[in-house]
Amino acid sequence: MLGAHALCYVVKQNSSYESTVVRYVKSMTVVNLSFAAAGFLGAYHLGVTEALLRHGDKLLSALKACAGASAGALVATVMITAPDKLQHCKEFTYRFASNVRSQRFGAVTPGYDFMLELREGIEEILPPNAHQLANDRLHVSITHSKTYKNSMVSSFTSREDLIKVLLASCFVPVYAGVKPVEFQGQKWMDGGFTDSLPALPVGRTITVSPFSGPQDISPAHKGISKLHLRLANMSIVFSKDNIIRLNQALFPPSLPRLKALDQEGYQNAVHFLKKDGWMQ
Repeated sequence: MLGAHALCYVVKQNSSYESTVVRYVKSMTVVNLSFAAAGFLGAYHLGVTEALLRHGDKLLSALKACAGASAGALVATVMITAPDKLQHCKEFTYRFASNVRSQRFGAVTPGYDFMLELREGIEEILPPNAHQLANDRLHVSITHSKTYKNSMVSSFTSREDLIKVLLASCFVPVYAGVKPVEFQGQKWMDGGFTDSLPALPVGRTITVSPFSGPQDISPAHKGISKLHLRLANMSIVFSKDNIIRLNQALFPPSLPRLKALDQEGYQNAVHFLKKDGWMQ
């Protein structure tokens, strides 16, 4: 079998072989997808997912697993267990955001149960065998509520276990309630606090984030700032646009803005597929 140096030599010596070599390497590549913690900017992830499902056959054929934290974990779950429910996910996201916006104090309004509405949405979308489809192919980032240590969960004994792990990965104290989610006798909260963009150990992890930064698929940075911030394993550009995005993650923007995020994610993903050689 040709080694990496030999492949490079062939490409340099005869450029006519370049596309063949690229296809050969791609066919042997194992890839993972990781979706960053995003809150209501998960709309961006949904746009990315649509582009991958429409145009990323080559990438998906090499896909080993998906990972994520918070809203990113929800989208990773859809990618693995219910890609046919993508439009349903978009409709739920828009409805959920509208309901939060309609509350006087947003998600923290007394009497409003953020986690209950999220659970109902998850229940509607996941197929009966979701936990079986997710085993060893879905990696969900969660944070222990007392030790603040991260855990990656990739084994699910039941559909209910999967739902609990997803809820735990999305639980932001005070914002989403006062009681952390219990799973296997321990209490857990948002995985975005400790690992907001998980990288898997085997294969290449393609990273997706709705915040401008060095991730594989993310919005382009339009300013001149070169300063980066490290947020729980995710690097983002320190910019006005990202500060606005961080606010919108918890305080959902208008429906037109959510749809624009969806479209931006779609376009960014198509650009990545073309640039990285995953499209014909």
